[in-house]
Amino acid sequence: MIPSDHFTKFYNEVFKFLETQGDDALQAYWLEISRNQERHTLEAFRDYGLEGMRDYWEHIRIEENCDLNLELHEDRLELRMNACPSLGKVMDNDAEPMARYCDHCAGWIGPIMDKLGYSLVYDVIDRQKPQCVMQVFKDPDQALEAEKNAKLLMGWPGKASNEPAPDDLKVKKS
Repeated sequence: MIPSDHFTKFYNEVFKFLETQGDDALQAYWLEISRNQERHTLEAFRDYGLEGMRDYWEHIRIEENCDLNLELHEDRLELRMNACPSLGKVMDNDAEPMARYCDHCAGWIGPIMDKLGYSLVYDVIDRQKPQCVMQVFKDPDQALEAEKNAKLLMGWPGKASNEPAPDDLKVKKS
């Protein structure tokens, strides 16, 4: 298994290469990452909703030694990354970080949330600082309101689509 500090540097170089191939290539790669991540997240997110998402990112917080805060509310989950280890490792490198490195998180998370009928607000804040705020809302109107406060709002492949999630994937939102 490749150590995480090598993996993030490898990821950075793959992203930079794909960016030279055009935005479509980069977004296709992020969608492929999203499809792969579905194997690890979709069932828990669908079956347990915001609690399942919190449990997933709590596991990531410990596994990747992330300085982050997770707040579960009745209507949303908020993740505040205070010091992203992934971007931090990329910035602590002799190779130049890809300018849009942080976009890959929303690039894989967004399509999953769209499938499940949740509304994602992903604020990178500043591409030069390893921090961000991710909010997952049950109510799309609350997400639209939260977007107004974002400093650097991320998009993802398919974000413009406002089509509802298929019934078999929708989360039971109690």
